[in-house]
Amino acid sequence: MLRVVLDTSVVVAGLRSRLGAANAVLSRVARRRVRLLATPPLFMEYEEVLKRPEHRLYHGLGLEEIDEFLAELAALVEPVEIHFQWRPQGHDPSDEMVLEAAVNSSADALVTYNVEDFAAAGARFNIAVLRPAELLRKVKP
Repeated sequence: MLRVVLDTSVVVAGLRSRLGAANAVLSRVARRRVRLLATPPLFMEYEEVLKRPEHRLYHGLGLEEIDEFLAELAALVEPVEIHFQWRPQGHDPSDEMVLEAAVNSSADALVTYNVEDFAAAGARFNIAVLRPAELLRKVKP
C-alpha cells in the first residue's frame, strides 16, 4: 500500500468536485487503498482551509459537515512526528509543513497540484511528487 502525504490543495479539490482526480484519491484513502500520512499542523491546515468562506461557498458543506469529514479522515491518518525540520527547501513557506510530513514519514509520494514547487526537494529526499491523476494510475480503485 502506498503511503502518501496530500497537499492541502488536493484535499480541498477533492471536496470541491466529486468528478475529479482529487476526489478519487480521497476515495482511495477511504477504501484503504492508500495510507494517508499527516502531522498535526498539516491536518489543522486542512481544517482551516476547508472552513474558509470561499471554499464553503464552493463545496456547499456546513461547518458540522466539514467536522464530520475531518473526523472520518483523521481516523484514517497515520500520524507523523516531526523529528527534524528541513527548512527552507522551497520558495513557498506554506509548502514546508507538507514536505516535512513526507520526509519525516518516509512517504512513498507527496501528492499535489503544485508539482513544480516540490520537485527539487522530492528528488533530494527521494520522494515521488505526483499529481492526483498520476497517483490513481498506481493504485487500484
